[in-house]
This record gives sequence, C-alpha cells and structure tokens, in this order.
Amino acid sequence: MSTALNDLARLPIVQAPMAGGASSPELVGAVCEAGGLGFLAGGYKTAGGLYQEVKRVRALTARPFGVNLFMPPGGQPADRAAVEVYRHQLAGEAGWYETELGDPDQGRDDAYDAKLAILLDDPVPVVSFTFGCPDRDALDAFARAGTYTIVTVTSVEEARTAERAGADALCVQGVEAGGHQGTHRDDPADAPGGGGGRGRGLLALLTEVRERVRLPIVAAGGIMRGRQIAAVLAAGADAAQLGTAFLVCPESGAHPLHKRALTDPLFTHTELTRAFSGRPARGLVNRFMREHGPYAPAAYPEVHHLTAPLRKAAATACDPQGMALWAGQGHRLVRELPAGRLVELLAAELTAARADLGAPLSTTPGPHPEPATPSTPSSSSDRSPS
Repeated sequence: MSTALNDLARLPIVQAPMAGGASSPELVGAVCEAGGLGFLAGGYKTAGGLYQEVKRVRALTARPFGVNLFMPPGGQPADRAAVEVYRHQLAGEAGWYETELGDPDQGRDDAYDAKLAILLDDPVPVVSFTFGCPDRDALDAFARAGTYTIVTVTSVEEARTAERAGADALCVQGVEAGGHQGTHRDDPADAPGGGGGRGRGLLALLTEVRERVRLPIVAAGGIMRGRQIAAVLAAGADAAQLGTAFLVCPESGAHPLHKRALTDPLFTHTELTRAFSGRPARGLVNRFMREHGPYAPAAYPEVHHLTAPLRKAAATACDPQGMALWAGQGHRLVRELPAGRLVELLAAELTAARADLGAPLSTTPGPHPEPATPSTPSSSSDRSPS
C-alpha cells in the first residue's frame, strides 16, 4: 500500500466535497487544521470561481487539502423528447414559484478542461473525480505536478478501471451516501427509489474492492460516528469520508433550511432520486421528490439546469419542500458542532472504538496484506452503475 494517502492528514478523516456551496473554504480550512483532509467541491463553479476558493483555503491553512471535479458526461446527450416531457411536467412548479424554468442546454462539461488547466498550472495536494475516471494522460499530468489523485467508484469494475488508468487511490462510495452517486455510467434502466436501485452497501462493496484492487481506499457512505470509521478501517479502508456529518457545522455553506431539515421529524427518510438533476442522488424525501421523482428522466446535467431556478426560488421562499435536501442515510446522527471540534470528537470516538476492539490506539491504519484475488484486466465496457 502506498502511504501517501495517510501522509496527507494526521487523521483518517476526510470531509466530503459537497457541491452547491456546502464545502466552503472555511469548512475545508477548519477540517484541515483539526487534522483531517478537507475538500473543496469544484462542481457547478466557474473555473475562476474555483480558483478564488482555492486561494481562500490557502489563506486559511497550510495543510494539504483537496479539490473535487465532475467528469463530463460521456456518450450521447440525453433524450430530448424525455427532457421536454419533464419540462412540461414542471410548468406548474414554475408558476407556483413565479420563476422561469432553466435552459437544459447551458452546457454539459461543467468547464472541466478549464478547471483541469488551473489545477495543473497551480497544483493543489489532492484532486478527486466524480462521475467517471480521467484518462491516463490526465492522471499522469497530475502525477508529474505532484498532485495525488482519487477516483470515486461505486463498483468493482469501476475500481479496476481507475487502477488501470493510473489513479493513486479510490473513494469507494456505498449507496448510503448523501448527494449524487458517483457512478461512471448512469443507466436509465436503473430506476432510483426507496430500495436504492442496484446500489451496493458500503461494507459489502468495500470488501469486494479491497480483495480485487491494490490501491488505497477512502470509504464513503452513511458514516457519522468514530465507531463507523473504525469499522471501515477494519474492513480494509485507509480513511473514511464524511459529508452529511459536516453539513450542519457553522462553517458549512449549506442553506439554513437544509441544515434544519436533517433533524426535522417532518422528513422521515431518504431516497435516491433523479428529480432535481437527472442523476441518482440521495436526499430527504420532500414534496418535489415524491411528485416528480418517478417521472424524471436519466438526463444529467440537462435536468439540473432545468430545475436550478426552481430550487433557488424555493430557497428564497423558505420552502424546503421544493429544495434538493441532499442527505445520507445517517442524517439523524448529525451534531451541530464547529468543524474542528467535530473532527476532534470523531477522532476520540475512533480511538475508543479501537481500544474496545483491542487494536492499537494510533489513528493511522497500517498496511494491508496482499489481496486474496489478483486484479485482472477487464474492458471499460464492463462498468455498470451500483
């Protein structure tokens, strides 16, 4: 196992990159200063906006931090007819919130190339990728720049693809995770719902990937307590990534209504839905998700652009029933603490859990044995969403 991942932070605690504003520079800086690895979310930002946030993080901490990028959608654009049908279905929402629907053709690549150029020109310690895997040329370029690369995966096939491409590590994401599932290919036949489609639970997926791939692993999905961190470390991960746990921190840029909804008894559970973005994402079930989720097409980012004004108008109207309230399955376990204090508490819980299990008190996991089953080549066409 490469030790580079564990060299990035004193603690095996990673703050997830949460696009949409939650992963503010202040949150990232506080997590890093407390001994974890903080991440900026590059998704939905302009290249210039991302550069300014990187500068703000550097002013807040001298410790390593990461930036996450969305991979551009591959293949053909979404079914235009399906997007148009969904547009007509949302007409009532536009009237209710007194706003126009967004233009689904605003762009599909999230300024990926421009952001790549910025991060290669002025490198940051870590860059991670969601919704796919960069090609070897891009990963090699980051390696030459001294940047550690992590690819989000939701299946063994995606993990093996990332390993062959030259990624330094994997973020193995279970179906419990809040926000978007980082699948490399969004299969329209994989309908989201209460059962989670074909998604795999974190512990089962983590074990499968650990036995087939030799790369270091960051485990993500529903982790809220130090004991859960201990569990994924024992199962073969090198670090744990937490997103929902940090949403209610004062440094988080999440909307106040979003923060309150995580523990509001009105919102009883989470589900995966395409209602807001066209890609499966886990959030608190609200009116918008119930009414439109069953009919939303597999059309990312077209649906994201289409619903953006609705989500903004709902937030302005203080109506959480029309907002995308992303949350993992453990959302009831959130603790309203400053980010640095939360990292310290998680570390203390991890140490206590290791002591209970008779493990060394060090918070740095040791090297893993060789996988029982060697990695074997497979074609990229084998990839399937979890």
